[in-house]
Amino acid sequence: MKVLLIHSDHMEYNVTKAIKNLAEDTDMKEYRMEECLTVFCTVESRDREFMEEVLDRTASIIKETARSVKTERIMIYPYAHLSSDLGQPIDAVEVLKGLERRVIEDGFEVKRSPFGWYKAFDIRCKGHPLSELSREVRPWVEGKKKVEESKALKAEKETRSEWFVLDLQGGLHPVKEVNGIIEGYDLSGNENLEKFLHYEISKSRAVTEEPPHVRSMRALELADYEPGSDPGNLRFYPKGRLVKSLLERYVTRRVKDYGGMEIESPIMYDLEHPSLKSYMHRFPARQYTIDTPDKRVFLRFAACFGQFLMAHDATISYKQMPLRLYELTRYSFRVEQRGELSGLRRLRAFTMPDCHALCAGMDQAKEEMMVRFDLARSILSGTGFSMPQDLQMAIRVTRDFYEENKEFVHNMAREYGQPVVLEMWRERFFYFLLKYEFNFVDAMGKASALTTDQIDIENGERYDITYTDPEGNPRHPFILHLSPSGAIERKIYALLEKAHLNSLKGEPASLPYWLSPTQLRLIPVSEEFIGLCQELVGKLSGVRVDIEDSDRTVGRKIRDAEKEWVPYIAVIGEKEAGSGLLTIRKREAGKPQVEMSLEALSAELSGRQRDMPWDTLGMPVMVSKRPKFVG
Repeated sequence: MKVLLIHSDHMEYNVTKAIKNLAEDTDMKEYRMEECLTVFCTVESRDREFMEEVLDRTASIIKETARSVKTERIMIYPYAHLSSDLGQPIDAVEVLKGLERRVIEDGFEVKRSPFGWYKAFDIRCKGHPLSELSREVRPWVEGKKKVEESKALKAEKETRSEWFVLDLQGGLHPVKEVNGIIEGYDLSGNENLEKFLHYEISKSRAVTEEPPHVRSMRALELADYEPGSDPGNLRFYPKGRLVKSLLERYVTRRVKDYGGMEIESPIMYDLEHPSLKSYMHRFPARQYTIDTPDKRVFLRFAACFGQFLMAHDATISYKQMPLRLYELTRYSFRVEQRGELSGLRRLRAFTMPDCHALCAGMDQAKEEMMVRFDLARSILSGTGFSMPQDLQMAIRVTRDFYEENKEFVHNMAREYGQPVVLEMWRERFFYFLLKYEFNFVDAMGKASALTTDQIDIENGERYDITYTDPEGNPRHPFILHLSPSGAIERKIYALLEKAHLNSLKGEPASLPYWLSPTQLRLIPVSEEFIGLCQELVGKLSGVRVDIEDSDRTVGRKIRDAEKEWVPYIAVIGEKEAGSGLLTIRKREAGKPQVEMSLEALSAELSGRQRDMPWDTLGMPVMVSKRPKFVG
């Protein structure tokens, strides 16, 4: 079965003519439903054969969608145009009636329009990101879908973790969720830690409503859903590409300064390669697989494969350890589940900075992890997060490693500076003994890992990576897996969500100055001052400055700039032309307005830019020359 779901202001139909030998008896020749989910349904040839599963799963899709868009009214509308593989009419009617019953059972108000008639219909779509969805339920082919689920992912679903809060004095407090309440630790005044614990213990990853950052990413024309691709693959508009590029450059520069040697590796690998296949099943992710002319391959879900194969072929001495390899993967791929995909937070194709360190023994691995710990905190701080207040730390560890390395684990929490969540496993079912994460908790209470680093004790041997020890003997290294910032797309999500949370406190939503696509907007009060604005642009270097040259009112231009989160706005008119001073509106609490010379403004902007990456606007300076990509 194929369905097209449209969240509608209304759906109205009028029966016009019966189709010979197909028309279902009906007394309802016309009907109108307000505020509803309209479900166009095409019953396919094998739906009758697999009817129970088709009905269960299609009804579930309809009910979950209706709840997500917050409507209790559903119009089921037979529609033969979503597939060329149509079922028999008698079977189609039976399937549609069964679908109607399944949905009614959950208390929804349902109207099914009659089968086998020509009908005129009028529909008005709501127009938000969840208002138009298409789904396909074909259980007879799903076993052939090329999605690989690793053994580690299956084990993760079945394992039962022990949860603790680790305080700054080394106290380990067992916690659990009872009737929606976290018991075992006083969470007073620590709302985000409480939300993080709820999220982690419940393991509820699905998103049931549109996150605030999705509205922002579209309104700011940064990124959007790409209907022509697989779900979880986004398009980036010029402003979004600029922001993404600046973040990529900053993270890469910092990792290279730390000593990461940047490499580049393929995005696809042989599914039957012994080391790769073995490792793939130790990583909790679903993989894309592809049949090439020569072999079956999978798309990488991290930079590990290329870096490990490269290290396998290298000649390495203990004197070169820790050996640091780095790649910014554009792109990594994971087949995340549909219900978990949400804007920039969780994607199927994403850009991941991935830095591995090959270490000579556990002592060096622990020492190196703390060096990278400081690097990651510095990178996150540099990109707009207050550390540790903005992020929640989690440590995930096997019980044996914790018992043997308590001081190391406790010191990590002390270094972070606030209580952390500790998840403990009785058995190790991943390739690592310990990993830590810095997690952002958004407006919906969902948590997302930004930074993560891991102590991997398997892959040195799995990939037969060796180094020569001081006695000349070959040894397998321990490997650290660091993403110092997390996926670049997820970093943008966290910045947008943080801006939304700040706006709830009365602060203007904004991006860090160095990431703002337009850093200064000049607004001429009339056409005669456009030339002066152009002169000012020529005098400002290292600033992304544009000119709002439309014929709208000055007030409207200012409001538009504020909607774009432009951090500095200057209105240019007779006064500014005569005095040489600029009247500047700053995007700060209270919207301060000050007079500044061009030299003073340039110095202030330079101070805010600091040594962060900078690039040109990448769009016409004149705002009127730009297309509108969204809306």
